[in-house]
Amino acid sequence: MILNAIAVAVALAAGLYQLLAIVACLARRGRRSKLTPPGPVSVLKPVRGVDPAFREAIHSHAILEGDYEFVCGLSDPHDPAIEVLREFPSVRIILCDTRKPNGKVGVLMDLVAQTRHPIIIINDADIRVEPDYLRRVTAPLADPTIGLVTCLYRPIGDTFPARFEGLGIATDFAPSTLVARLGGVDEFALGSTLAFRRADLERIGGFDPIGDYIADDYQLGHRIHALGLKCELSDVVVETHLGGGWRHVWQHQVRWARTIRGAKFGGYLGLPVTNATLWATLMAIAGHWQLAAALLAARLAMALISGWLVIRDPDVLRLWWLVPVRDLFGFAVWVTGLFGDTVIWRGNWLRLDGEGRIVMEPDPAAVAPVAPLLD
Repeated sequence: MILNAIAVAVALAAGLYQLLAIVACLARRGRRSKLTPPGPVSVLKPVRGVDPAFREAIHSHAILEGDYEFVCGLSDPHDPAIEVLREFPSVRIILCDTRKPNGKVGVLMDLVAQTRHPIIIINDADIRVEPDYLRRVTAPLADPTIGLVTCLYRPIGDTFPARFEGLGIATDFAPSTLVARLGGVDEFALGSTLAFRRADLERIGGFDPIGDYIADDYQLGHRIHALGLKCELSDVVVETHLGGGWRHVWQHQVRWARTIRGAKFGGYLGLPVTNATLWATLMAIAGHWQLAAALLAARLAMALISGWLVIRDPDVLRLWWLVPVRDLFGFAVWVTGLFGDTVIWRGNWLRLDGEGRIVMEPDPAAVAPVAPLLD
């Protein structure tokens, strides 16, 4: 009897979360920063390999509006991405030789040393943006109380497993980010966009202190927030590319889960409370059919509002009926992520400690020697 009452209470909490997420999504619509961008920008993009969306992503950065330099960094002089980058004369290409357990951070350390502007933007290699991206993501930095600006992202999958994974990003991850913001949690940052002042990066010791962490984006936001500055969520939604089969999707999701567990263990433990499909299933098994139906309806409504009205992901309109399946898949990922300390990242097995530091580095023999600079 007591266990049943507790389960019903948690199910009601899951339903309340769906309503809160709807409020957070609706509150975001129509937001636009009216501040004036603070100055010229250095856009830094760590690169490794070529995926089907890479050329389009680089092109979108090469035609941006505003005063900026666009610099891409690689650690392998034989990387096929170099040939693509050479198609765009405005791109500076730098071969980087700094080695950190998180190879991306090593590249960023060299890129920052080679660039000159007071505002820095970093985003992942496959991120595609609109021409007004610079103005919109840097404008909040005109407010001295804001130290970093980050963005939500729209997943574009080129396989059915990737589209299934993207469904979770648009209908679960994105609204959870908005709920956190609504609740005043503003220390997080996403690799889709990291816009900040060079002076604040120097105040936290540069990138070197976060070179051991797999969640470098979270660590950057956390440390800039510790300076007493806010991490702002931009009104911009960028695009990211997803690919691969079911095995790749599973490995990717487990890596994310274990990364989140290492960054915020308490928050990770609470994630199942927000899984309305899980609790709707349990309520149906317990015979609470009306509560189960209400939970599922609230979940689907929230998924459509987040996935379409906020993220503008057309797959949400096509695959909304798979949202409950994706939620149960997500719970299986959560359980798996709760245990174990290894992840697969960029083809390497890595071991993480309890705080998300990489304690097993990629095999040095697998990394090609590098040249200092390529213009």
